This record gives sequence, structure tokens and C-alpha cells, in this order.
Amino acid sequence: MASTASVATSPAVRSLSVLLYSDDIATRDAVRVGVGRRPARDVEVSSWRECATADAVIEAVDAGGYDLLLLDGEAAPVGGMGLCRQLKNEVTDCPPVIVLTGRPQDAWLASWSLADAAVPHPIDPLTLGSTMASVARTTSRA
Repeated sequence: MASTASVATSPAVRSLSVLLYSDDIATRDAVRVGVGRRPARDVEVSSWRECATADAVIEAVDAGGYDLLLLDGEAAPVGGMGLCRQLKNEVTDCPPVIVLTGRPQDAWLASWSLADAAVPHPIDPLTLGSTMASVARTTSRA
């Protein structure tokens, strides 16, 4: 009698196209390097699009194709929280948004902005990666 080998199935990997907004290149680099290609075993970043201006973000989101937006709340002259609120109010089927807040106490501002999640500065790669994975798992777009 032939034995049947059980094949272990791995969970499906969610592939994300991420738009990252910050006027500070050091912040954008810290996010990309900290998160890497795999923020979690079941979540992979397939592409990054970096934007340094709010106009570039609006244009890119209007064009579509992003699974997740990461917006720096400390960006100037347009902060990521105000931009998030604008996108959530004006863009039909807006992708989920994670805002980077100035400090943990700014979580209420992230809530006002209609963000799906918030991560405070300074960027902790593990916290940001797990937050990205959690948002990816709980949204239908990802």
C-alpha cells in the first residue's frame, strides 16, 4: 500500500504595491530599509513609489494601483494626516493608509485623519512592518 505524503501548504502571500510620502528623503529611506521586502511571512512589498510632494501623491492615488499608502504626518508643507483626510474624503475606494505620527500621543490626530493605522516617529522597523502586515491582512484590497 502506497503511503500518501502530506504536503504542507503555506499561507498565500499578499503582494503590496506601496506609496510612501515624506518630504524628507531620510524618512523615506528609513521606512524602506526598515520594512524591507517582507514585513511579514505572508506579506511582501512588490513595489515602492516614493513621493516628496502632496501633489505627486494625489496624482498617483488618482491613477490607482496602490494597495497601501504610508504618509508622513510630519511632512511639510502638507502633512500626511491632512493629506490622508483629504484622500479618504475625495478618492473613491481609497487604499488603506498608515500615517507616521510625530509621537505616540498624536494617535488621536491619526484617528481624525481617518487613517487605518498609525506608527509614531522614530520609526521602529518591527512596529511598522507588523502594522503594515496587519493592515494588509484586514483589508480587502491587499
